Amino acid sequence: MDNTLPLANTVEVGLMAGFVSHGHLVDTVGLLDHSEFDSLWVGDHIAFTSPIFDPLLQLAQAAALSPRLKVGTAIYLLPLRPPAIAAKQAASLDHLTDGRFVFGLGVGGEFPSEFEACGVPVGKRGARLAEGIDVMRMLWRGEPCSYEGEFTSFKDVHMQPGTLTAGGPSIWCGGRSKSALSRIGRMADGWISYVVTPEQYSEGLDTIVKGAADVGRQLSSLGTAHLQFVRFGDSREQALDDASSILSKRYAMDFRRAAERYCALGTPDEVLAYLKPFYTAGVRTFILDFLGSAEEQAAQLERFAADVLPALRAM
Repeated sequence: MDNTLPLANTVEVGLMAGFVSHGHLVDTVGLLDHSEFDSLWVGDHIAFTSPIFDPLLQLAQAAALSPRLKVGTAIYLLPLRPPAIAAKQAASLDHLTDGRFVFGLGVGGEFPSEFEACGVPVGKRGARLAEGIDVMRMLWRGEPCSYEGEFTSFKDVHMQPGTLTAGGPSIWCGGRSKSALSRIGRMADGWISYVVTPEQYSEGLDTIVKGAADVGRQLSSLGTAHLQFVRFGDSREQALDDASSILSKRYAMDFRRAAERYCALGTPDEVLAYLKPFYTAGVRTFILDFLGSAEEQAAQLERFAADVLPALRAM
């Protein structure tokens, strides 16, 4: 990791949630506030292997229930939407959350059928994302503007209001490829990693810094987040069995080898030991996906808050 990278001075912890009902959302937000978590994050798919709600609608309701939680998408598939519509929704959410919204973006592509359903070719997802970010930031100024791009063209459009946050919500992008990381360095405000090792995270930050330098961009700050699967158990082996079963069903593939490498598993001490190297690598926002049913997730969150969170914050 480049030791000149401007990292946050504190550790923040958020929950990656997948709500199944209004009551589940209400209960979860209350639990996050009680447990002193910092943020709530939701994913995005038009069509997935299991039921999933629209991310921005979920976050709008969650933010109304808590005056303190940050809310974010991890991640929103911008290439599936016209960027002007995404810009309007994000600007609205920025106002309605008093600036507590982080717009996590990515390209997707694991499920080609949802691209087909949206009438969007799977190819050129990265180019669509980059152009979409440019379009949104232009519209977020709240001034008349025109744009001529490969996928989007318009003249004299005045989107009102502009964003509450100067320059618009922070944009944190996902991705692991060199091209995705370079794009983050060129135009994003942060990185949300997924299924990487601490070594890969550190190397990814170096690629981001180089991407910024290549276009003469000075990174005055950078959000550094990691989406982490967590499963507590009486032993690591038991937790691995549980995590493997849950993730294999979620992603419709054999996830055991990946679970063994990329999940924080076992006792609170084992989970903390797994997370510490990510802090050393540069992670300052941990987005935790507690694996299991809604009831199991709540119990694991409470256990994490009691037995892991204090030590994590102390780092």
